[in-house]
Amino acid sequence: MQFFSFTKDIAIDLGTANTIIICDDKIVVDAPSVVALDTRTETVLAVGEEARKMHERTNPNIRTIRPLGDGVIADFHAAEEMIRGMIKMITFKNRWFSPPLRIVICVPSGATEVERRAVRDSSERAGGREVYLIDEPMAAAVGIGVDVEAPEGHMVVDIGGGTTEVAVISLGGIVTKTSIRTAGDVFTQDIMEYMRRQHNVKVGEGTAEKIKINVGSVVTSLDNPPDDYIVSGPNQMTSLPMVVPVSYQEIAHCLEKSIHNVEGAIMSTLENTPPELYTDVVRNGIYLTGGGALMRGLDKRLTDKIGIRFHVAEDPLRAVARGTGVALKNLNKFNFLYKS
Repeated sequence: MQFFSFTKDIAIDLGTANTIIICDDKIVVDAPSVVALDTRTETVLAVGEEARKMHERTNPNIRTIRPLGDGVIADFHAAEEMIRGMIKMITFKNRWFSPPLRIVICVPSGATEVERRAVRDSSERAGGREVYLIDEPMAAAVGIGVDVEAPEGHMVVDIGGGTTEVAVISLGGIVTKTSIRTAGDVFTQDIMEYMRRQHNVKVGEGTAEKIKINVGSVVTSLDNPPDDYIVSGPNQMTSLPMVVPVSYQEIAHCLEKSIHNVEGAIMSTLENTPPELYTDVVRNGIYLTGGGALMRGLDKRLTDKIGIRFHVAEDPLRAVARGTGVALKNLNKFNFLYKS
């Protein structure tokens, strides 16, 4: 019977925008954090990419949900179904049954105990026998190769979909941190509002996301500027079709307030950093991770503004996922993991 009692280890980066699952040191799932439900029966119709294709295109019988908001679970039932559906995407070697799971999953450092319990409960109900939690800034630091257990200060700024996490890490713990709910989703809302106000054209989340990816910038002068992005949509007043070119300079202006909030979170964290660790941070520089780190000119703007060198991590979108995967292999070594 022991043959049927083995436990499978998986690491989950449960993000507001995307969820990544690592199993056997490989990324086996990388999908949007969206689930589609039948409104009549509440059964799951699609999870991940298929559900994203339905988003903002549904009829009254279909409801698409992004279960996470501001980095934490906003819809418990939808989150459980999404996690369960994504775990089913994993092909285990033994196909006769689903093995019990040991899960490491990341949460925002500013999450309350109630929010952490919601993540644990959703993971357990989706099949997790043992569930460990890791703070996102710690996972990001591990994922980019920082020795988090060294007696030295390292600062990480993780700009995700729901939250921006700023933390100074030393000796396996977070010394000082700031978590704000100004991140990728807020940037997208800023762009939607700007298009309505400035160009009088309605755009949905999907189009605003494409604008952010194609011409997203936080500075008005770039060495290699992207071409203007052409947006099509209905005029707010007449509902007639419009075609509007959008430049990166416009996006830099419309994101100014939100980027200023991110700068404020970084400055607040630095102000609360002990002097010796502050010296380490100045020497080592500050690491940028998360999808927001890909905004054009962000590292240069922050370096010029704060006077400390900012480094964009390699593959910043997957830094937290990689760190969660490393933590999975070091459950007995890392004492900063929270066990359910």
